[in-house]
Amino acid sequence: MRWKSLHTHGKLTSMIIFGIDPGLARVGWAVIRQEKGTLKALIYGCITTDKEISLPHRLRAMHTELIGLFSRYKPDVVSLEEIFFAKNEKTAIMVGEARGVILLAAAECGLPVVSYSPPSVKAAITGNGKAEKLQVQRMVTRLLNLKEIPKPDDTADALAIALTHAYSYKMKGLK
Repeated sequence: MRWKSLHTHGKLTSMIIFGIDPGLARVGWAVIRQEKGTLKALIYGCITTDKEISLPHRLRAMHTELIGLFSRYKPDVVSLEEIFFAKNEKTAIMVGEARGVILLAAAECGLPVVSYSPPSVKAAITGNGKAEKLQVQRMVTRLLNLKEIPKPDDTADALAIALTHAYSYKMKGLK
Protein backbone atom coordinates (compact mmCIF):
# COMPACT_ATOMS: atom_id res chain seq x y z
CA MET A 1 0.00 0.00 0.00
CA ARG A 2 1.12 3.52 -0.59
CA TRP A 3 0.73 5.86 2.35
CA LYS A 4 1.52 9.46 1.65
CA SER A 5 0.57 10.73 5.10
CA LEU A 6 2.93 12.03 7.72
CA HIS A 7 5.20 9.41 9.23
CA THR A 8 7.31 9.63 12.35
CA HIS A 9 9.97 6.95 12.80
CA GLY A 10 8.05 4.59 10.53
CA LYS A 11 4.73 5.04 12.35
CA LEU A 12 1.70 6.48 10.63
CA THR A 13 0.61 9.68 12.41
CA SER A 14 -2.05 10.88 9.98
CA MET A 15 -4.32 9.11 7.52
CA ILE A 16 -7.14 10.33 5.29
CA ILE A 17 -9.86 7.69 4.90
CA PHE A 18 -12.50 7.92 2.19
CA GLY A 19 -15.60 5.90 3.19
CA ILE A 20 -18.17 4.83 0.61
CA ASP A 21 -21.65 3.38 0.95
CA PRO A 22 -22.24 2.00 -2.57
CA GLY A 23 -25.50 2.28 -4.43
CA LEU A 24 -26.84 3.21 -7.82
CA ALA A 25 -29.36 5.94 -7.01
CA ARG A 26 -27.21 7.27 -4.15
CA VAL A 27 -23.57 6.77 -3.22
CA GLY A 28 -22.79 8.05 0.24
CA TRP A 29 -19.23 9.28 0.70
CA ALA A 30 -17.22 10.67 3.57
CA VAL A 31 -13.70 11.86 4.22
CA ILE A 32 -12.29 11.53 7.72
CA ARG A 33 -8.83 12.20 9.10
CA GLN A 34 -7.22 10.04 11.71
CA GLU A 35 -4.41 11.97 13.33
CA LYS A 36 -2.56 11.16 16.53
CA GLY A 37 -5.43 9.11 17.90
CA THR A 38 -8.20 11.56 17.02
CA LEU A 39 -10.82 11.23 14.32
CA LYS A 40 -12.40 14.14 12.49
CA ALA A 41 -14.99 14.28 9.72
CA LEU A 42 -13.60 16.59 7.06
CA ILE A 43 -16.49 16.48 4.60
CA TYR A 44 -19.24 14.15 3.49
CA GLY A 45 -21.99 14.01 0.92
CA CYS A 46 -23.93 11.93 -1.51
CA ILE A 47 -23.64 11.34 -5.25
CA THR A 48 -27.08 10.93 -6.78
CA THR A 49 -27.93 9.60 -10.19
CA ASP A 50 -31.18 10.16 -12.05
CA LYS A 51 -33.20 6.99 -12.57
CA GLU A 52 -34.47 8.44 -15.86
CA ILE A 53 -30.94 8.23 -17.32
CA SER A 54 -29.63 4.98 -18.77
CA LEU A 55 -27.56 2.72 -16.53
CA PRO A 56 -24.30 3.24 -18.47
CA HIS A 57 -24.68 7.02 -18.19
CA ARG A 58 -25.48 6.80 -14.47
CA LEU A 59 -22.36 4.70 -13.90
CA ARG A 60 -20.24 7.09 -15.95
CA ALA A 61 -21.53 10.07 -13.94
CA MET A 62 -20.72 8.24 -10.69
CA HIS A 63 -17.22 7.45 -11.97
CA THR A 64 -16.58 11.07 -12.95
CA GLU A 65 -17.74 12.34 -9.54
CA LEU A 66 -15.59 9.83 -7.67
CA ILE A 67 -12.46 10.65 -9.68
CA GLY A 68 -13.02 14.32 -8.86
CA LEU A 69 -13.52 13.61 -5.15
CA PHE A 70 -10.45 11.36 -4.96
CA SER A 71 -8.38 14.02 -6.72
CA ARG A 72 -9.65 16.80 -4.47
CA TYR A 73 -9.33 15.06 -1.08
CA LYS A 74 -6.34 12.78 -1.81
CA PRO A 75 -7.24 9.92 0.53
CA ASP A 76 -4.74 7.31 1.64
CA VAL A 77 -7.30 4.52 1.46
CA VAL A 78 -10.86 3.87 0.30
CA SER A 79 -13.07 2.00 2.75
CA LEU A 80 -16.04 0.39 1.01
CA GLU A 81 -19.04 -1.52 2.26
CA GLU A 82 -19.49 -5.01 0.85
CA ILE A 83 -22.70 -5.85 -0.95
CA PHE A 84 -25.44 -7.04 1.33
CA PHE A 85 -27.77 -9.34 -0.56
CA ALA A 86 -31.28 -8.22 0.15
CA LYS A 87 -34.45 -9.83 -1.09
CA ASN A 88 -34.37 -7.88 -4.33
CA GLU A 89 -31.89 -9.61 -6.65
CA LYS A 90 -32.11 -6.87 -9.28
CA THR A 91 -31.10 -4.24 -6.73
CA ALA A 92 -28.15 -6.35 -5.57
CA ILE A 93 -26.92 -6.68 -9.17
CA MET A 94 -27.17 -2.92 -9.78
CA VAL A 95 -25.34 -2.18 -6.52
CA GLY A 96 -22.67 -4.66 -7.67
CA GLU A 97 -22.29 -2.76 -10.92
CA ALA A 98 -21.96 0.51 -9.01
CA ARG A 99 -19.43 -1.10 -6.67
CA GLY A 100 -17.40 -2.15 -9.72
CA VAL A 101 -17.28 1.46 -10.90
CA ILE A 102 -16.12 2.54 -7.44
CA LEU A 103 -13.36 -0.06 -7.48
CA LEU A 104 -12.31 1.05 -10.96
CA ALA A 105 -12.15 4.73 -9.95
CA ALA A 106 -10.04 3.88 -6.89
CA ALA A 107 -7.70 1.73 -8.99
CA GLU A 108 -7.31 4.48 -11.58
CA CYS A 109 -6.25 6.84 -8.78
CA GLY A 110 -3.84 4.29 -7.32
CA LEU A 111 -5.80 4.00 -4.07
CA PRO A 112 -5.91 0.86 -1.94
CA VAL A 113 -9.42 -0.40 -1.17
CA VAL A 114 -10.60 -2.29 1.90
CA SER A 115 -14.08 -3.76 2.25
CA TYR A 116 -16.21 -4.34 5.31
CA SER A 117 -19.45 -6.29 5.68
CA PRO A 118 -22.50 -4.48 7.07
CA PRO A 119 -22.41 -6.52 10.32
CA SER A 120 -18.71 -5.72 10.83
CA VAL A 121 -19.44 -1.99 10.37
CA LYS A 122 -22.25 -2.18 12.93
CA ALA A 123 -20.03 -4.09 15.36
CA ALA A 124 -17.15 -1.63 14.98
CA ILE A 125 -19.38 1.38 15.61
CA THR A 126 -21.82 0.07 18.23
CA GLY A 127 -20.32 -3.17 19.52
CA ASN A 128 -23.32 -5.05 18.12
CA GLY A 129 -23.24 -6.58 14.62
CA LYS A 130 -27.04 -6.55 14.54
CA ALA A 131 -27.51 -2.92 15.63
CA GLU A 132 -30.34 -0.89 14.16
CA LYS A 133 -29.54 1.78 11.57
CA LEU A 134 -30.52 4.63 13.93
CA GLN A 135 -28.21 3.32 16.65
CA VAL A 136 -25.29 3.33 14.19
CA GLN A 137 -26.16 6.86 13.04
CA ARG A 138 -26.32 8.15 16.61
CA MET A 139 -22.94 6.60 17.44
CA VAL A 140 -21.35 8.07 14.28
CA THR A 141 -22.69 11.48 15.31
CA ARG A 142 -21.29 11.09 18.81
CA LEU A 143 -17.91 9.62 17.77
CA LEU A 144 -17.25 12.44 15.31
CA ASN A 145 -18.74 15.20 17.51
CA LEU A 146 -21.27 16.18 14.85
CA LYS A 147 -24.18 18.46 15.70
CA GLU A 148 -26.75 16.20 14.05
CA ILE A 149 -27.12 12.88 12.26
CA PRO A 150 -25.84 13.33 8.69
CA LYS A 151 -28.47 13.16 5.96
CA PRO A 152 -29.26 11.32 3.81
CA ASP A 153 -28.67 7.97 5.52
CA ASP A 154 -26.09 7.06 2.88
CA THR A 155 -23.71 9.76 4.16
CA ALA A 156 -24.01 8.55 7.75
CA ASP A 157 -23.32 5.03 6.48
CA ALA A 158 -20.23 6.25 4.60
CA LEU A 159 -18.94 7.88 7.79
CA ALA A 160 -19.52 4.61 9.67
CA ILE A 161 -17.58 2.70 6.99
CA ALA A 162 -14.67 5.15 7.21
CA LEU A 163 -14.67 4.92 11.01
CA THR A 164 -14.67 1.13 10.76
CA HIS A 165 -11.44 1.28 8.82
CA ALA A 166 -9.91 3.70 11.31
CA TYR A 167 -10.75 1.34 14.18
CA SER A 168 -9.75 -1.77 12.25
CA TYR A 169 -6.42 -0.27 11.24
CA LYS A 170 -5.70 0.74 14.83
CA MET A 171 -6.71 -2.69 16.18
CA LYS A 172 -4.28 -4.40 13.81
CA GLY A 173 -1.46 -2.41 15.39
CA LEU A 174 -0.56 -0.62 12.17
CA LYS A 175 -0.48 2.79 13.84
